[in-house]
Formats: sequence, C-alpha cells, structure tokens
Amino acid sequence: MTQHATTARPHRLAEPPLRLHHHAFAVRDQEANRAFIEDVLGIPLTATWCERAFNAALGREVDYCHTFFAMADGGALAFFQFADPDAYEMNRAHFGDKGGSWHVAFKVSQATFAELESRLRAADIAYRRTDHGYCVSMYVKTPDGLPLEFTVDAPDIEAIAAMRRADAHSELARWLAGDHRPNNDQRPH
Repeated sequence: MTQHATTARPHRLAEPPLRLHHHAFAVRDQEANRAFIEDVLGIPLTATWCERAFNAALGREVDYCHTFFAMADGGALAFFQFADPDAYEMNRAHFGDKGGSWHVAFKVSQATFAELESRLRAADIAYRRTDHGYCVSMYVKTPDGLPLEFTVDAPDIEAIAAMRRADAHSELARWLAGDHRPNNDQRPH
C-alpha cells in the first residue's frame, strides 16, 4: 500500500478557470467529422483555421486545418486534420478496443438529450445510455473513435453535489487507503 502525504494543501487559485476554452483532437477526415458533429449531432461549426507550423518532433513544417464546434458557454470541441500523415499518426488519439474511461463529457438539457438521442437513432448510429444516479449519460463515438458523453443531471443534483463536496477528501483518502466500497447510493441497481 502506498502512503499518501497528508501535508497542507497548496493554496488554490483565487479564481478558478472560467470554463473549458476547447478540447482538441486529431482526426483523419475533417469532412466526415464535420458531418457527424454538425449534421448528425447538430453542434455548429463556428471556425476553421488553416495553418502551418514547424513540428520539432518531425523536424519540418506541417500544414493543418483546425476546426471549432460551439458550446453554449463559449467553449468548443476542436479538431485537427494534418496534411502530413506522420503528423496525424503522432497526434491522433489511441483508443483501446476493450473499452476505457477516456472520453469528453458535455452537460446538456433534457430536451437536448432527447434530441441527440433522436438524431443518433435517425442516423442509425450506435450509442448507449447509463443511469449513474446523479446523472443520465449517453455515449457515442465520432468517426475517428473519440468517445463523447452527453449528460443530464439528476433533478436533485444540488443536494447530491453538496454531499460529495462535503466528503470529497475523506472519500478519496478512504479509497487510497484500500477501502474500495462503492459510495454511489444514487445509482440504480
């Protein structure tokens, strides 16, 4: 068992980050990706930047196209397509075939959740739903395999969030000490 320091925590930022500006991924085909994100999911393309930059790892200039799809809070889901196949291979995400926890999650309203589910069914695109108790999530993959999650909070999320804020550190300490019992009584069994 690893010992974890219980020293004083570092001072927190006076003001935490305002929001996620963007989360970017490399894709093989910007148009296939755009069709999925914009036409199927309905998330609008709001900017396309075509650029050239020196890539130190490759030792040469690399051309790329960088697209941004808008979130309501001003953030964006962003994608790179590299003209150079070596740059794509170096930058693309590698997702395991057997699942995994890595994904990007977006909070949506119940109406948006229902619309997304309808759009995915109409496009015959596989997705799955999970009721976590504190939220209901829908998982889908982009053409490049990027896992996206769309989530609707439970009606009593404020009470649930307050409970988890109150015990966040003690629950982490419990887990790290080897007590791996679940603490999610909200999740349906």
